[in-house]
Amino acid sequence: MAGGIQQPSGVYAHGMWVDPGGRKMSKTLGNTVELDVLNKHFPIDAIRYFCLREMVFGQDGRFGYENLIDRTNSDLASGLGNLSSRTLTMIHRYCEGRIPEGTVSDESRLAAKRAGVEDEMAISHFVSHARDEFLRDFEDFAFSRALEDAWGIVARADKMISDAKPWDLAKDSKQRETLNAVLYRAAESLRWLCVLLYAVMPSAAREIYKQLGMTGDVSKTSPRELTWGGLSVGQAVGEVKPLFPRIDKAKTMEEIKEQRPEATSTEGGSSPTIREGVESSGQHATEADAVPGVAYVDITDFAKIDLRVGEVKTAERIPKADKLLLITVDIGEEKPRQILAGIAQYYEPEKLVGRKIVVVANLKPRKLRGYESQGMLLAASVGDEGKPVIATFAEDVPNGARLK
Repeated sequence: MAGGIQQPSGVYAHGMWVDPGGRKMSKTLGNTVELDVLNKHFPIDAIRYFCLREMVFGQDGRFGYENLIDRTNSDLASGLGNLSSRTLTMIHRYCEGRIPEGTVSDESRLAAKRAGVEDEMAISHFVSHARDEFLRDFEDFAFSRALEDAWGIVARADKMISDAKPWDLAKDSKQRETLNAVLYRAAESLRWLCVLLYAVMPSAAREIYKQLGMTGDVSKTSPRELTWGGLSVGQAVGEVKPLFPRIDKAKTMEEIKEQRPEATSTEGGSSPTIREGVESSGQHATEADAVPGVAYVDITDFAKIDLRVGEVKTAERIPKADKLLLITVDIGEEKPRQILAGIAQYYEPEKLVGRKIVVVANLKPRKLRGYESQGMLLAASVGDEGKPVIATFAEDVPNGARLK
């Protein structure tokens, strides 16, 4: 102001970083994050991804070494890294290391459909829509949501490979076109992901781009200019190198603890715990401690609810039902559960596939619109309109695990 410079009309700022227990980081508490620890145990791209994916811009974000390991293993090692590795390895193995033809002739279209290979127009439309959502969210500083959009492409490509089983297609010469189509679509999806994710993970994006056999600079390609079919048939792919090796959580946490013990002292959270009516101080809770207006239930009543971890395998809209989605969820049983959820106005079906959710497993089945719902998913109700936000997990948890 003294210099006569026009003041900004708005300032964009992220929130505070807090530890897993919700406390602001400070040297006094010893819960700060040390750069030498991060540099020794984690790739820079993994840290960049975690910070943008874990923190909702403008709000406080929690940072813990265990959370970083879990996110790296689930999203990067088992997600993007696995998709890149398996796709390029199969191109080397089944296509002599060259990008195969992606089109399917009319004669082979039925066989491809039976193998679980979707129409090329459908997948190109999906990745184009995900790209548009990604850019819109990025421009709105919704980085976490933008990365969720991108990982929708990862889930879609992974599902296509798992359904089509290229390793089985390769055994049948009549399925050659189907095999080629699967691998081309997976590789082309990776090319789009490289361009989208360059701003978040530049090193990984460049490496995947190089392994795809692309000679240009990925940073020079605008996401808005992406068109389906940019991979040239016959171009040689590069040497396959692991991008995000899986981190041994127990071993790494032990090494971090030895390197800086105070850094892990609050890793499990610092909030006092309450165990079945007994306060952390050892004193029994009394009726005087009750919060007015809260309808308490006994621990035995809560124990009657069977909450399980489930993975969404399929999701689709119900005809003539604007609010309902029909999803199938693997909760560790012999076959997936079928569940109806009133979230269709807020979630695209494709983006739910592969997500881990919380399922009420012992809810009495009921019929809606002619479909039986065999459980219920849990979601928060946000805002005046009651927008549903699905409850999920920051760590990698097995299907069927029970919540207690």
